[in-house]
Amino acid sequence: MNKSEILAWLLEEDPGRLERLWSLADNTRRTHVGDAVHIRGLIEFSNHCRSRCHYCGMRSERKALSRYRMTREEILVSARGAVARGYGTVVMQSGEDPGLDVEWLADVIETIRRETPLAVTLSCGERSEYELARWHKAGADRYYLRFETSDRILWKEIHPSGRKNAPHRLDILPGIRDLGYETGSGILVGIPGQTWSSLVEDLQSFRRLDLDMIGCGPFVPHEDTPLGRKYLKPGRAGSKGEQTPNTDLMTYKVMALTRLLCPDVNIPTTTALATINRETGHLLGLRRGANVLMVNLTPIQYRSLYEIYPAKEGIRESAEEQLDRVSVLLAELGRTAGEGPGASPNYESRRRAMTSQIAR
Repeated sequence: MNKSEILAWLLEEDPGRLERLWSLADNTRRTHVGDAVHIRGLIEFSNHCRSRCHYCGMRSERKALSRYRMTREEILVSARGAVARGYGTVVMQSGEDPGLDVEWLADVIETIRRETPLAVTLSCGERSEYELARWHKAGADRYYLRFETSDRILWKEIHPSGRKNAPHRLDILPGIRDLGYETGSGILVGIPGQTWSSLVEDLQSFRRLDLDMIGCGPFVPHEDTPLGRKYLKPGRAGSKGEQTPNTDLMTYKVMALTRLLCPDVNIPTTTALATINRETGHLLGLRRGANVLMVNLTPIQYRSLYEIYPAKEGIRESAEEQLDRVSVLLAELGRTAGEGPGASPNYESRRRAMTSQIAR
């Protein structure tokens, strides 16, 4: 699919034509990754962050937010809960916490891998090569680092950094993959200043990066941030011209095109998508290319403090309520919960090729 074809789908508004896109994406998903929906248990273990992103409620300059770090035992209890409910992966997510001790986290990872059958995904922001290598050696299987936009000028505008010559995440991701991680990234749809051409470039970047997991969520700013004070509501329509909208419909288009461009990857239907479309966000995401669903295993007393954006979906649901909701959703879709870690076919193919190369 070339640039003009991608752009044409992004601009398409005819419901009948879009049904064709949804069908193509769903059929491609079924052929390449199957009907299983892999459930990931999310543990948001720290909301400390050194970054100053202009849209995120956990930005370092937001003093109104109470900060927390989960204890080792709290994380392990949450991980055991994932096993009890039949999930195959825990996703350990944090802000870019400057106080995160590399050996402490390595010990937590090693314990989870030793005591459970779970795969471990990390999403802790930009970390040093030493930290990433240590955590991979400890047993972390996957690392997720969202590059958000391929437009490097826009990236700097929304991510002010005190570091000179700070690298763009597009330049960091290949190194994560080379360490052996199953590598994930993604974008925000409808960032103020995001143009149609940069969104097309984002989609083409997915293929060039050889990613294994790709998350595409709508731009939803926290109201107590520089961008949130300008764009308080999700679903903001794009202005006439080049600005992309941050609607659920545009997010579905991006997800469907991602599935067509990268058929063998895992694609989650995101919490942000379900936040702006609580009724059918997850359902439509899974019908339009996605094959992964996240459930929140963070202790309820911490969830409201992991405040990237306000009013997150599922913030007050118990683990049992989430499990019931997922069961109803899968029944409506006529699909089953995936078993085991659920690695992406793209990663498995790359790993086999590397093993074969070493054997020679």
